[in-house]
Amino acid sequence: MCQVFAGQDPERYACTTRRLRLNGQSTSIRLENAFWATIDEIAARDGVSTPCFISTLHSEVLAQRGEPGNFTSLLRCACLKFMELSSDRASLPIAAE
Repeated sequence: MCQVFAGQDPERYACTTRRLRLNGQSTSIRLENAFWATIDEIAARDGVSTPCFISTLHSEVLAQRGEPGNFTSLLRCACLKFMELSSDRASLPIAAE
């Protein structure tokens, strides 16, 4: 069973740092490439750039809860939530027309 996880391409879990602006402040975010790919997918689905998606998410979290203690962890969990929601939709029966 672990071979499925251990045998994955090391590029998936290599980290990449991207620079962007959050609330007008220049910052950098370091995530594993698999998470960047998912965030890019979410942004594309929403029709926005990845920096725009991340900035919007950060602004919404600030408004709801204040400054997140660990924003990169929030991004990773957002990816997991996206995958859960995608899985839930895929398992729903197709509605009859």
